[in-house]
Amino acid sequence: MTDSPQDHQQPHHGGSDQPSQCPVRPVRSDSSGHTSYVVAGYAEARQALADPRLSKNTAAFFANSDSKRRLHPAVSQSMLASDPPRHTRLRKLVTKAFTTGAVAALRPFIEQVTDDLLDAWPTRGEVEVVADLAMPLPVTVICELLGVPEDNRSDVKRWSADLFAAGRPGRIDAASHAMAEYMAGLIAEKRERPGDALLDDLIRVRDGEDRLSEEELVSLAVLLLVAGHETTTNFIGSALLALLQQPADLERLRQEPDLVPGVLDELLRHSSPVSTATFRYTTEAITLGGAEIPAHAPVQVAIGAANRDPARFPAPEQLDLGRDAAGHLSFGHGIHRCVGAPLARAEAELALRKVLTRFPNLRLAVPPEELVWRPTRLVRGLKALPVLV
Repeated sequence: MTDSPQDHQQPHHGGSDQPSQCPVRPVRSDSSGHTSYVVAGYAEARQALADPRLSKNTAAFFANSDSKRRLHPAVSQSMLASDPPRHTRLRKLVTKAFTTGAVAALRPFIEQVTDDLLDAWPTRGEVEVVADLAMPLPVTVICELLGVPEDNRSDVKRWSADLFAAGRPGRIDAASHAMAEYMAGLIAEKRERPGDALLDDLIRVRDGEDRLSEEELVSLAVLLLVAGHETTTNFIGSALLALLQQPADLERLRQEPDLVPGVLDELLRHSSPVSTATFRYTTEAITLGGAEIPAHAPVQVAIGAANRDPARFPAPEQLDLGRDAAGHLSFGHGIHRCVGAPLARAEAELALRKVLTRFPNLRLAVPPEELVWRPTRLVRGLKALPVLV
């Protein structure tokens, strides 16, 4: 989930420089005038993600800027855009909903949603995986978990996509307001008719112990809703594409679907749904990867590039399902590591397992080079993945 109200120049998975040869480099940013530092080496990225001298307090960084942006505070000042102790307090409130045990209890529902979506696929012909599985599955699950009514889920999908619209600041800002206003209205409705969803739990915290401000409540709800599906959608599509290009691996997983959980880390490393971590800046001068970074400098941690650093992962462009890739950075590292990682893994596992076993003739409908990637901020995913079943 992105939190920064600014669009920064964004490295892709690769680039001309090998991360290990150029692990940290300065990049002159677009119109802001800031020099950003891109961290592409694995060791340096891991260090940066856990370094308390790199702040995520976006509001503090941009406090005196003359930016014309009007991103809603629910997005620009979310839990993800905060430091301890505020971050610690907010994260503690939602962590229990995403523990391994909590997700295990959700598995039957995730499985049912997956089956229902695949039941709608034809027995023969063309299917578009993003629209017909990768997007609706995590959206349905997170909306169900939060208690978002079915009638509103298409709006949620549209606003969320707009929040990641690269080079469209007006669209991003408008989506942030629409999402926040919707969530504030839903919270008001739930106060009138309480339920037992995660959002109801957070409302009780706000109205009971008063450990959440109303602004924090809306912000948490928006963050969970967007972060709860956007990257998982991208990962399911990218992972399936990677497997479709390696038929022997695809067939092996089809024959032995219990192997799927064990290969998710390598798929996450190879096809990272996050190309660049959310906004950070230095609170003091630091040295990283031999580079001197001054205080108050934006730092972009290029997760996709770090995951393909040959110093950490030999032959990084190769999808090797036998590789131990547990150290990948696709869920981040440190105190901001993705709280929803267990849920994302469960959704991706069930989606891949069921697609492969239910559709034994699955293959790409177009050459891989004809596929279009979404021009999004920070995350990486396919616009569409047409397949033949």
